[in-house]
Amino acid sequence: MDELTREFLIESQEGLDRMERCLTELEERPQDAGLLGDIFRSVHTIKGTTGFLGFKRLEKLAHSGENLLGLLRDGKLVANAPIITALLQLLDGLRAILKTIEADGNEGEGHDTALVDQIKACMQGGAAAPAAAEVPAVAAAATVATEAAPPPLVAVPAAAPVAAKPVVPAAPAPPATPAAGAKPAAPAGNTPPRAAVVSAAESSLRVDVTLLNRMMNLVGELVLTRNQVLQATANDPNMTMLSRRLDMVTADLRENVMKARMQPVSNIFSKMPRIVRDLCQTLGRHVRIQVEGQDTELDKSLLEAIKDPLTHAVRNSLDHGIEPPDVREAAGKDPEGTLKLRASHEGSHVVIEISDDGAGIDTERVRKKAIDKGLITADRAAQLSERELHMLIFLPGFSTAAAITNVSGRGVGMDVVKTNVEQIGGKVEVDSRQGKGMTLRLRIPLTLAIIPALIVRTLEQSFALPQGALSELVHIPPEQAATAIEWIEGAPLYRLRGQLLPLVYLDRLLTPEGHHKAATERDNFIAVLDADGRRFGLVVDGLADPEEIVVKPLSSALKGIGLYSGATVLGNADLALILDPGAIALKAGVNMTNREEENSRAAEQQDAIGLNTGMEYLLVEAAGRRAAVPLADVLRIEQLPLKRVEYIGYRAVINFEGQLLPVEDSGGILAAGGDGESQVIVVVCREGERHVGIAVSQVLDVANGSDLFEAGTEQRTDGVTLLKDHVTGVVDLGSVPPLPADAQPSSGEWNNVAETMA
Repeated sequence: MDELTREFLIESQEGLDRMERCLTELEERPQDAGLLGDIFRSVHTIKGTTGFLGFKRLEKLAHSGENLLGLLRDGKLVANAPIITALLQLLDGLRAILKTIEADGNEGEGHDTALVDQIKACMQGGAAAPAAAEVPAVAAAATVATEAAPPPLVAVPAAAPVAAKPVVPAAPAPPATPAAGAKPAAPAGNTPPRAAVVSAAESSLRVDVTLLNRMMNLVGELVLTRNQVLQATANDPNMTMLSRRLDMVTADLRENVMKARMQPVSNIFSKMPRIVRDLCQTLGRHVRIQVEGQDTELDKSLLEAIKDPLTHAVRNSLDHGIEPPDVREAAGKDPEGTLKLRASHEGSHVVIEISDDGAGIDTERVRKKAIDKGLITADRAAQLSERELHMLIFLPGFSTAAAITNVSGRGVGMDVVKTNVEQIGGKVEVDSRQGKGMTLRLRIPLTLAIIPALIVRTLEQSFALPQGALSELVHIPPEQAATAIEWIEGAPLYRLRGQLLPLVYLDRLLTPEGHHKAATERDNFIAVLDADGRRFGLVVDGLADPEEIVVKPLSSALKGIGLYSGATVLGNADLALILDPGAIALKAGVNMTNREEENSRAAEQQDAIGLNTGMEYLLVEAAGRRAAVPLADVLRIEQLPLKRVEYIGYRAVINFEGQLLPVEDSGGILAAGGDGESQVIVVVCREGERHVGIAVSQVLDVANGSDLFEAGTEQRTDGVTLLKDHVTGVVDLGSVPPLPADAQPSSGEWNNVAETMA
């Protein structure tokens, strides 16, 4: 059953339930206009939707009932006992057809002539008796359904028997003689009736959004409590199982409540074809719209928040992007333009792209308009890169339209897009090629309430850094800082895999006039961030364990600072402010970078020296040997005490986000033993649909690997890569065997690891 039909069945059953309640009250208050209006709307809604879906039998029956209800609503008839009976029979007939549609996908081969005649007789002032053979059959089928169906959550007394599919008695067939050796057929009574299957209406429940919001807030408080319990019981072996159980249940509950709030982006994509059609008629354009990823789901509150930005982006593409047909033909293009809407998941975000094959952004025109409107000085405009100039279209009041029309020209459309998306923690990106088209990319967080974050320390305070903007972490000890960190005109830079990365010291940003330690006097932990097209390293004093944090709103005083996006309560009950990477980059003056151009230049350099650039790898060391793990498969790096490692037989496992994670220890790092507080490093990776862990001695670096080929052939050598001028083996994640389905770990065995492995 397609989703549209399922929604129709659910809404129709709800309407008929409401109609049934109103009919029982209508017999006592036949002049009640409100009751007649509710009944009429229920039948009218069914009739209107059936015409669209093509259910002609249902439409004909609903239309006859609508005619009778129209006379009642207009006061031309009074709802007497025969009319109430006819409407109840109409109710049963509609329900029977709906059940047949749900079970078989069609309306069945029955006819409703007797019921339609009965309704017509009521309209003429008479009362025709229902056909004797038709109604008892309906009632009999309803009896079977009532006995077989599971009891509903809330029982509503029915004024008439609920009908299943009308049954026409057939002549009994002569008994067949069973063939030799054949088993006798099972009695007909043992076959479960079709009505025993739970209907679409019974399997769904409409919940008010306010209640869902309240549930999400309570789950957030539970997550905070879970974090505090886990920290408080970390050193208590008697509480290990209980805290782990709490962790698993909380994670499962959070995931399911979030799923309840999710809705497909088709809810807003479906409105775009009408907007495109109307604008095409207004602007004289010919545009074909293509939609991908309509099943991608997003939190309902976020879906509502991006309706306006998406509408403005589509209007901008048609008015400023896609040219009129004659202009396109003169440029050698198809007279019919193409507008693509695409939604997809990328990590903890949903990415929505609005692409057109129009004229793209005229960079010089944007520069001139911005100077003319006084939005930027000529000197500053001359220093901006092409990417930064493209971002000027989001400034308030900026427009390249020659005249103000009812479609555009006031400079508020793209400003609304950026403002609304950033208010919900999202980002806006623009890719444009003049004469080829433009892509507007909206990165939306999956949810606002609970996000994963890295806890960092600076100025003896804790801050939360959203992991959605975090690329990697780099540690520079004091003795290496003098050579690793370069200074150009007072600005610190770090050379990360051959590319200069601007650094921002968080303590200096928060207290510009304070006393700060030099880089050679402190540990330098660099969080490499990508924020609003700006890539930089945030230098902090220390790192703590990652946590799932609950985002709390800021007071107006803290909002004015402009560096924070919210606040939270950590597992140790400390309050922490949530850093806003985009605001930090702006305040620190970090310029925008074009990652695609940088990657292209790096590839050209590799090709120039005869290397075929492959993917990025995480370089690790285990038992004195180096190995490479594909960076795209790395989820996170866990540093944890050895006592948190448990065993299923000889297999090492850890509890990761509420599930047991097998840990590969081919280097013998876990088997080496030690006391329970000894720290071990586990690289958590994605392998297909499951997660696995790799125990390592240390994480060395992230680097681009180059493909190697067998001598004299064009065949790629699997399992190895050229990493930092050394041939390095690539870890085969698929070789880690899965855990048994009923696996249960035994805890507290870290001191006997060596014996167990032996």
